[in-house]
Amino acid sequence: MGENLKIAIQTKGRLNEESINLISDTGIKLIPGKRKLISAAKNFPMEVLFLRDDDIPQTVADAVADVGIVGENEILEKKQDVEISKKLGFSKCRLSLAIPKSIDYPGLDFFKGKKIATSYPVILQDYLNNNNIDAEIHIITGSVEIAPGIGLADAIFDIVSSGSTLVSNRLKEVEVVMKSEAALIKNPNLSPEKQEILDEFIFRMESVQRAEGKKYILLNAPNKNIQKIASLLPGIKSPTIVPLAQEGWSSMHSVIEENDFWEVIGNLKKAGAEGILVIPIEKMIF
Repeated sequence: MGENLKIAIQTKGRLNEESINLISDTGIKLIPGKRKLISAAKNFPMEVLFLRDDDIPQTVADAVADVGIVGENEILEKKQDVEISKKLGFSKCRLSLAIPKSIDYPGLDFFKGKKIATSYPVILQDYLNNNNIDAEIHIITGSVEIAPGIGLADAIFDIVSSGSTLVSNRLKEVEVVMKSEAALIKNPNLSPEKQEILDEFIFRMESVQRAEGKKYILLNAPNKNIQKIASLLPGIKSPTIVPLAQEGWSSMHSVIEENDFWEVIGNLKKAGAEGILVIPIEKMIF
């Protein structure tokens, strides 16, 4: 029996759900374990370990897990010996400095000599050092955003997604220090066998992600308008054209971006396209 690739993902929360969905979309079926900390796959050489997100970088660096899905913010904060195999495009957020809404913000010099509350002291200290700012960092592991309101700090450095938490605590975002998204990290010393499993997993992920936001379109076109309609259908390389039984007509197949959907459909109809059929795409493999 060959080796299994051990992948660490967050125990709960949005990153957990999106990681599980990603694994599921690649056709990997997980078997719930008797203990909630581990789950094996029944159709792929993989085991999933469920951990706190801030433990994942060290778990991968120590080879307890081979790979992990975690936010770039945690990778940067923990400074462990791991490699980013792929950025995943979900769980996007930013790490920002915020101050009470009532205070006028004059620029970065505001933070000199101030007390800043954060759960990310390493990233914050690096930023302050790079900008020659001497400030006091107050480490909080819970609700950082309440610190200014209860007099614990003058400002906060925290994750911002929608910004609603800042608003509800009468804070305003004044400096974006870094942007973050989920990333697939790996131990730098993977065995060739495990690297091969990881490569297959990444190939499947990319096939699924490539299909996101795209639709497969089929339509009937008069042959005299094929060139005009083809110019409206960029597709992967060029549209597929198949003659119809009805003389003078062809069927054209292509791929369009969902964002351009209604504009493209309108232009196709004006160009003489008929019987337009649009189908969702599950995976795209090149």
